[in-house]
Amino acid sequence: MSDLYVSWADYHSQIEKLAVQIDQSEWEFDQILCLARGGLRVGDVLSRLFDKPLAILSTSSYGGTDFQERGKLTIASNITMTTKTLGSRILLVDDLVDSGVTLANILEWLKQHTEFKVSEVRSAVLWFKACSVAKPDYYVDFLEDNPWIHQPFEKYEKLKPKDL
Repeated sequence: MSDLYVSWADYHSQIEKLAVQIDQSEWEFDQILCLARGGLRVGDVLSRLFDKPLAILSTSSYGGTDFQERGKLTIASNITMTTKTLGSRILLVDDLVDSGVTLANILEWLKQHTEFKVSEVRSAVLWFKACSVAKPDYYVDFLEDNPWIHQPFEKYEKLKPKDL
């Protein structure tokens, strides 16, 4: 299992490929719900391309050395959005599906929050690892050997403003 290093150009290309795949499916959705932090950039670009409102749900499960240690999944208590309520047909967006625990838990979390009146959710990620227990509806690359993915923004996790 070798690591996968992604440049900014490759990262943006992945998002564009994902957008094309979603568009070609002809599935109509009302809103994009991105999982922060990893899904923020993906959700932002898709929201602009599809001209759909963006909602954000913060999650966290990685920490430790170089943020590569999976811990307990923490899910925010609220969704941040500019619409009065969450749409009924949601495109759930993240950067990747690694173990699949986050995706599975968020789908269950949405079912439990009946106040949102979600009728359909489809998921979209850039990378889908073979070790995942959940399969996203849309993905760009299936990674059979489950590499650690080094995304271009991760350099900021090791920097402080004084280092710039």
